[in-house]
Amino acid sequence: MSNCVHVKEADLITPAEPTPVHNLQLSALDSQLFVRFTVEYLLVYKPCCGLDKFAIIENVKAGLSRVLVPYYPLAGRVRTRADGLGLEVVCRAQGAVFLEAVSDSTVSALEKCPRNCEQWREFLSLYATDVLNGSPPLVVQLTWLSDGGATLAVGFNHCLSDGIGSGEFLNSFADLAAGRRGNGQLKPKPVWSRHLLCPTVFGTAQSNKLSHPEFGSVPDLCGFASRYIQEKLVPTSITFDKRNLNELKKLVALTSEINNDDPCTSFEVLSAHVWRSWARALNLPSNQILKLIFSVNIRKRVKPSLPIGYYGNAFVLGCAQTFVRDLTEGGLGYATELVKRAKERVDDEYVREVVESVSSTLASVDSVGVMILTQWSRLGLDSVDFGMGRPVQVGPVCCDKYCILLPDADQTDAVKVNVAVPTSCVDQYLHYLRSTCTS
Repeated sequence: MSNCVHVKEADLITPAEPTPVHNLQLSALDSQLFVRFTVEYLLVYKPCCGLDKFAIIENVKAGLSRVLVPYYPLAGRVRTRADGLGLEVVCRAQGAVFLEAVSDSTVSALEKCPRNCEQWREFLSLYATDVLNGSPPLVVQLTWLSDGGATLAVGFNHCLSDGIGSGEFLNSFADLAAGRRGNGQLKPKPVWSRHLLCPTVFGTAQSNKLSHPEFGSVPDLCGFASRYIQEKLVPTSITFDKRNLNELKKLVALTSEINNDDPCTSFEVLSAHVWRSWARALNLPSNQILKLIFSVNIRKRVKPSLPIGYYGNAFVLGCAQTFVRDLTEGGLGYATELVKRAKERVDDEYVREVVESVSSTLASVDSVGVMILTQWSRLGLDSVDFGMGRPVQVGPVCCDKYCILLPDADQTDAVKVNVAVPTSCVDQYLHYLRSTCTS
């Protein structure tokens, strides 16, 4: 199936009203090395009978211009601060980029797992490899498909927003484009307040590297890093419905010491199952140390809580760590306990330590032995309606070694697991992932 995409129009969209002209400092969590990249969403919409494509395009462009008023930093440009200690946004209403394109692809083709990691690259034709070089922090591409469907791809500079913030932005953008709300009716109203997560305001803590293994490195006993460079990565996608998730939870209840008063969540058990399946399939040395690193929302974990509508990076990294032999032989219950404990460690003091570390040492994540997992299933991406209905498919533009948990448009309680794995282990990985009885 060809995926030829032809860009018909490219526009620079500026805010619909005058916005403040100044430089805004980004927080310590916004400035960390780990988020200096572009997050790329791909939303797929099925054909709508009688859809006026011209009207949709005009409404989307107008909605983008209007939403860039309350979210005006997304029309700015990110750069390193003069003191070199962090990042800032130069707000001069420079604008976001909007592209209209056409493709010979179809909705049904895009609902399948891509054959290679870059197969859908052209659905976001403009993308920044360096988010600090003056490139626009927001790019939107609407592509019409040959069967009457459409895709809407969005590229976000991660330094400006985390997943929750970008999900809120997209729903506000869609509401304005479809005429469901006015600028004064956005819910939640966007809040900047990045100073709340800077050491001078948030406060400092005595950082302890031993308590933050996410920033440490482990010995590479098996050429782990080179394997991911030398081997072709194959995209995979498996859906876990409510019944599957309940089966995993029952297995954990039988094989772990997790308190029944505080049972494991679907996220904890599924991420543990994915981690173990991945580790078993890679066939690594038993004494290789592995990590599962995942984002933990801190909006309500810090004291005081962050304000509703805060759309900056408000997450830190939870880290479960163990040896291959313990992860593979210990069972699903053991892995789930590790994930659960890693989440529970994240409190106000933990966040202060992270803010201090990333501010003073530019701490970041090493890749050896690491699976990074992020949860998009709770971001509200499946409700983004620009007047074409809700998307029937939500995912990344390109697949990668980062594991993403996605919503399933057909099943409310289902979760889709997307990750690219080395060719040599893809069959084993899928076998372990589909099997719960051997966990």
